[in-house]
Amino acid sequence: MSSSAVTPQGALSGLRVLDLTRVLAGPWCGMLLGDLGADVFKVESVACGDDTRAWGPPFVEGESAYFLGCNRNKRGICVDFGTPAGKHVLQHLLMGVDVVLDNFKTGTLARWGFDDAWFEAHAPRLVRCSITGYGEEGPDAALPGYDFILQAESGLMSISGPQEGGATKYGVAIVDLATGMMAANAVQAALIARFRTDRGQKVEVCLYDTALALLANVGNSHLATGLEAKRYGNGHPTIVPYTTFECADALIAIAVGNDTQFARLAQLLGQPQWAQDPRFVRNADRVMNRQAIEELVAASTRLWQAEQLIQAMRQAGIPCGRVNTVSQALSNPHTVARQMVTLMQRHGRGEVKSLSSPLKLKGTPITVRHAPPALGEHTRQVLEQEFGFSAQQVDEWFAQGVVA
Repeated sequence: MSSSAVTPQGALSGLRVLDLTRVLAGPWCGMLLGDLGADVFKVESVACGDDTRAWGPPFVEGESAYFLGCNRNKRGICVDFGTPAGKHVLQHLLMGVDVVLDNFKTGTLARWGFDDAWFEAHAPRLVRCSITGYGEEGPDAALPGYDFILQAESGLMSISGPQEGGATKYGVAIVDLATGMMAANAVQAALIARFRTDRGQKVEVCLYDTALALLANVGNSHLATGLEAKRYGNGHPTIVPYTTFECADALIAIAVGNDTQFARLAQLLGQPQWAQDPRFVRNADRVMNRQAIEELVAASTRLWQAEQLIQAMRQAGIPCGRVNTVSQALSNPHTVARQMVTLMQRHGRGEVKSLSSPLKLKGTPITVRHAPPALGEHTRQVLEQEFGFSAQQVDEWFAQGVVA
């Protein structure tokens, strides 16, 4: 991904998205659509902007690294929706885009006069994506959504962490991130439906539903058996050995996915008899005798240097890898080859490094067209050039504090 002068058209080029969201789930969705080529207009409050601008340190020339990580490929404007003039601006913005993203509390847009009837009358082709904490129905619908709380309430935290330790949250805001990805997927599905019907629709995505969906095989195992899910630390509930092991110099991960791989591992570690041991022959046997086989493997891996064992296992077709730190992962030669770190040129503020999009579209490649905007960086440009407001009108709004 690069920010070169020649910018190929993205897959969603020509699509206009109004991003009214803040913090992470909504901005992540907006950034994904922007990466794919959509023209995304991020709207922030006049007073302080997106909360995450202040979430630091670390800061890069006054802007938090957190904000910079989820707001590229957007142009930024500031509007005070608490004023009549601000609501007038919002009305025109809604009528001039293909998609609107919001993570307001349920009913906020309707209270401002933008209810279902208004959209039906004035913007029937608009795809409206509402991202909330708990959805629009149910006893908790009015509650605000926070990733940490949803990890706790959904059961995700209860299955994470050391087997003998306490419930542990994921290292990043996984529920927010997954909700943003779900929302981007749902928005694109609604746009495809619009090609057939020539009508938009309401799309609802919430953190609570996404968190439950992330239980995946663990949740389905409970539904199948009625048994309470357990914590397995770095292990897998239904595949063994599938966890981390200490080598003489580093920690590695080994993921034996079938009986053939297990036999290869036993041979490589100089213990071919494991593959004939009735306790370990089949994966189901190894699951029932998890502690025994994991202790045997651990005793053998401690005799190896990590890199030596990793190379030997890869040659034998056994999935494995070093447990890297973040700095080790981001400086890995494969990371460089995959171009997963990019330089973004911020207007008048130099360059900043950022993680790249993992999406690789060969015909309509991902590009960085806009670095994360400064607060209100594009207000005048967007209102005048993209939505047709006169310079005089915009000047008045600046003077009145309606926009910034």
